[in-house]
Amino acid sequence: MPASKKKSSSKKRETFEIRGEELVKKVKELIREGNVRRITILDKKGKEIIVVPLTVGVVGALLAPPLAAIGAIAALVTECTIRVERV
Repeated sequence: MPASKKKSSSKKRETFEIRGEELVKKVKELIREGNVRRITILDKKGKEIIVVPLTVGVVGALLAPPLAAIGAIAALVTECTIRVERV
């Protein structure tokens, strides 16, 4: 009897450690790439600050409120981590 195979997750995760002032720029860059499913912003201690789920059909107008929130977060934090889930 053959051994069973475990399905590997199709999600690819990356993390980026950046300074607060570069946060909005990096998030916009990731959104433009188009293959990002979710962006999570973490503080220095690893606590989730904001999670932005993205879909293929998202348009700029729908992203304005999350980007405004990310801009406010960038003003408050000196360093943070962006965790990206790709399709």
